[in-house]
Formats: sequence, C-alpha cells, structure tokens
Amino acid sequence: MAETLMPVQVCYATPDEQRLVSLLLPAGSTVADAVRLAMPDIALDQHRVGIFSKLKTPETVLREHDRVEIYRPLQADPKDARRKRAKAT
Repeated sequence: MAETLMPVQVCYATPDEQRLVSLLLPAGSTVADAVRLAMPDIALDQHRVGIFSKLKTPETVLREHDRVEIYRPLQADPKDARRKRAKAT
C-alpha cells in the first residue's frame, strides 16, 4: 500500500525576501521535519515556529494543509520602539 502524503507549506520572511515552499510529507511528520526539508539553512534552536500564527514546538505533528511559519527574533523591544516613535512626533 502506498504511503499517504499530505500537502503543507513552510514560510519564512526577512526584510529583503519572502520564501514559501510547498511540500508533500508523510502523515506523522513534524514541524521540524518540514523546516529541515524546506529550509535546511534555518536553525530551529534560534527561531520560534508556529502554524497559522499559533506558536508550536518543533515536535508538533502536522496536519494536511498546515502552513508552518518560522519567526525571526525581534530586533527591538516593541514598547521601546513605540516610545521612540511617540517622542519623535
């Protein structure tokens, strides 16, 4: 019997580019499996991940049509950035 494959997407954005990779993975695959296949240059220990804007762990098992999102670390504290913008106006 043939192994069932499910479609998933992995996305990652930087200020300069956006990457979206579509994959067909076997049932039971995890977020980490998808990221390793789609974007091997991404270090999972340095990035947070989610599915449809909900934080998940790399061990989370994927479902059909999930969109895995790789989140970059914040460059600045949002509260500090807001204060600086308020002072500038």
